[in-house]
Amino acid sequence: MTTNQSMPDPRQILEKYWGYQTFRPLQREIIDSVVAGRDTVVLLPTGGGKSLTYQVPALALPGVTIVITPLIALMKDQVDALRRRGVRAVAIHSAMSAREIDIALDNCVYGDVKLLYIAPERIETRIFHTRVRKMEVALVAVDEAHCISEWGYDFRPSYLRIARLREWLPGVPFLAVTATATALVLEDIRRHLELDDPAVFRGSFARPNIRFVVRNGENKTGQMLRVIRRVEGSGIVYARTRKATEEIASMLIGEGIAADFYHAGLGFRLRAAKQEAWLRGDVRVIVATNAFGMGIDKPDVRFVIHERMPDSLEAYYQEAGRAGRDGLPAYAVLLYNGMDTTAARRRIETTYPPLETVRQVYEAIFNHLQVTVGGGKEAVFDFDLEEFAKRFKFYSLTAFYAIKLLELNGYMTLTDVLDNPTRIMFRMSREELYKLRVDRTELDSFLRILLRLYTGLFTEFVAVDEAYLARMSGYTEARVKELLYQLSVMRVIRYIPRRSSPLLILHEERLPVGDVAIAPATYHRRRELEELRGAAMAEYAENGSQCRSVLLREYFDEPHPEPCGVCDVCLSRRADEMFRASDAFGRIEGDIVRVLESVPSGRSMTLRALLAAVEGRPTMVLTMLRRLLARGRVRQLNDGGLVVDE
Repeated sequence: MTTNQSMPDPRQILEKYWGYQTFRPLQREIIDSVVAGRDTVVLLPTGGGKSLTYQVPALALPGVTIVITPLIALMKDQVDALRRRGVRAVAIHSAMSAREIDIALDNCVYGDVKLLYIAPERIETRIFHTRVRKMEVALVAVDEAHCISEWGYDFRPSYLRIARLREWLPGVPFLAVTATATALVLEDIRRHLELDDPAVFRGSFARPNIRFVVRNGENKTGQMLRVIRRVEGSGIVYARTRKATEEIASMLIGEGIAADFYHAGLGFRLRAAKQEAWLRGDVRVIVATNAFGMGIDKPDVRFVIHERMPDSLEAYYQEAGRAGRDGLPAYAVLLYNGMDTTAARRRIETTYPPLETVRQVYEAIFNHLQVTVGGGKEAVFDFDLEEFAKRFKFYSLTAFYAIKLLELNGYMTLTDVLDNPTRIMFRMSREELYKLRVDRTELDSFLRILLRLYTGLFTEFVAVDEAYLARMSGYTEARVKELLYQLSVMRVIRYIPRRSSPLLILHEERLPVGDVAIAPATYHRRRELEELRGAAMAEYAENGSQCRSVLLREYFDEPHPEPCGVCDVCLSRRADEMFRASDAFGRIEGDIVRVLESVPSGRSMTLRALLAAVEGRPTMVLTMLRRLLARGRVRQLNDGGLVVDE
């Protein structure tokens, strides 16, 4: 891709849609790289204007820009903000009906949509695969690109498959943007996105208005309350578990603080309502897991408290950086004690169970499902993890992470409890189905509607919406369910009704346990990376000698950072300097008195002579002299001479 002479000027776009006349540091250079068609990596701190680096090019380039983001809330906020500015933007997410998704994709193919926001999982759906090939795509932007390294090996393996778009969109440049990435993470991003000699732009990670603080002690609740009561304004408390968010929020409410909790286990609409209440200021403190806050534009967050030590400095800096985006003073407080480091080591041991244990879990799953060797491919089962773990005497988290490793290696997928819509797939070929429609005319109308509304039904399970089918067919929703069940009994379709329990989807047939292979990249390399990150996080928490801002900026490979002067370590050092200064003042006081006492009786000493005779900085000597004069220990004569007052 090359720059078009008639392409709109990015600065004019910035002024027209955002009202700014100048770009922030590095933004223009990044935009020029993107519109020139070069793969680009951007590291800008939270609040540094990352989103403009793909939103402005999207308006300058012909066609649609695909933005891959991790969270529905992030999509919603950015799309709403763009629409308010008059920019055509759409998002596709799991809270939408099939018809809504269909219309949105059509608008991207045939309309004038400039930005399409999707989650990485969307890339793997057949309907997206079909439509994206028809789009004129100008750019693929991967927002929060550090998730490729942090989440891609964990619970979002779709992040490792974003590069499939390279095959479908040859020649389209990629832009990866993040606020946190070390050299190792950058290499992960480059490798998994298959970036071709990317231009890399780094902004400073300095946040001089944020006061980084670590409070070490057992009474975390008391420390948390002190921060919240002493610092005015809104804030975020990050907790590690969903249960902890609810318990802490309840405690804060009991203390008279307007608080609420937020985690991914809540429904989409409830999460959105809680977020909006906090953004409006109806709720002062939101207690959340790390699912909260990414991409949310609330500039006046005055404090971010971590109730437990995060797994990495990347996560900590990203979350702490949500404080003080308006540039005013704010606090990032980590509550820490020695148990946090012990817990972090245990988490790594749990997250990476021994490979022999992974194979034992694999074999136990198939025994539990009563699937023999060679069978089970593409089968789908209800799967109660707790019941399975109890039956086979596995610790439930060990079983969960073993399944995630098996998922990363392509053997199976365990779905989330909240994301199991009705799924169907035809058992028959198209020819067999046509014969059925001729023979069973009472089913023909419903089958035609299925075929018109959904694609991919002959090759994979497709999520369908009974309410939408009812509206389009004229049947009641109950009748639609009856027809789907009837087609299932007739062995026309495979039918998985909507349910709230998790599903285990088997992608391959059962293998002899000795043939189960776990790729080193999904185990050994990933574990080593987590151990390095955990060690760096513990070093930050236990550090008492180096400026916290310097430690963070050096971790992110920023050269020669200067001390911030406002973190707890810098302030402690300043207090030490003041203590040492008090010792120096004591010495200077004694020297002044001794020098003046040595002056012969009836004579005095000039100020110039005193400054020459007393060792120390002139400002300190003058300060101490003023104190001695105020106390009457030293007296100044009418001619200006100084004497000791007997």
